[in-house]
Amino acid sequence: MRKRNRHARAVLAGTTAAVLGLAGCDSLGGGDGEGSSGTQARQAKPSPSPAPLWDSSPSSVAAVGDSITRGFDACTVLADCPEVSWATGSSAEVNSLAVRLLGPAKAVTHSWNYATTGARMADLTAQMTQAAAEKPQLVTVMAGANDACRDSTAAMTSVADFRAEFQDALSTLRRALPKTQVYVTSVPNLKRLWSQGRTNALGKQVWKLGLCPSMLGDADALDSAATLRRDTVQKRVEAYNSVLADVCAKDVRCRFDGGAVYEFRFGTDQLSHWDWFHPSKDGQARLAEMAYRGVTAKTS
Repeated sequence: MRKRNRHARAVLAGTTAAVLGLAGCDSLGGGDGEGSSGTQARQAKPSPSPAPLWDSSPSSVAAVGDSITRGFDACTVLADCPEVSWATGSSAEVNSLAVRLLGPAKAVTHSWNYATTGARMADLTAQMTQAAAEKPQLVTVMAGANDACRDSTAAMTSVADFRAEFQDALSTLRRALPKTQVYVTSVPNLKRLWSQGRTNALGKQVWKLGLCPSMLGDADALDSAATLRRDTVQKRVEAYNSVLADVCAKDVRCRFDGGAVYEFRFGTDQLSHWDWFHPSKDGQARLAEMAYRGVTAKTS
């Protein structure tokens, strides 16, 4: 009996060691890989990378906004000139965003400009509705200057209303086109435009027709009241830009220009020689360059 028990114990010990040895090889990833874990590792394929949310080469473009996007005063006095628009214009001098993205021929049939001179943020929802009907892959937004350019600082659009109106415009687009991309430019530095244009006598005469009176009114006045008025407008523009950045950041398919337009130092060559306030053809070309860099920038 004792011999038989010793023999049984020896067999059991040997079997246990063999099992543990096999288990040890599997757990350490050793062996010849013919076990189940080795087979699964060979058969497993890497998961495909998720498609990026931002397409840097959209195939169609719609523009909404105000007079800058309409090319106002870039060709003739007090008139729109959409062919030189930074966003959708056909002019070779400007080389618009649409032309850069789509090429000259396709830009004619696959870009649309629904901006209107004098538009404020409250008008953007209606423009977005028009743009959505074309089903563009990219919508550009440049609006806010006219919300600050009022008869007085008291008449400027409040920051809260500006936010609500921009959110409504973006929501309107999203309900129709959930995947359309939106590129939002900052509001230009109106005080810098005043400082550049106030040296030109013709420009100041045009300003007296009612162009952005909150900033441009009494252009030569440098007293404390005039300075306070211009500083108030400037702070409101900065607040608008903060709103644009904040609202856009909450939408995964929206890009803000990071303040590029606001920070751009428009010189006399970049300003209309009719009103010395709106961009000239050269200024429109600079806007197109900035927008193209922003739209085509790779995500980190």
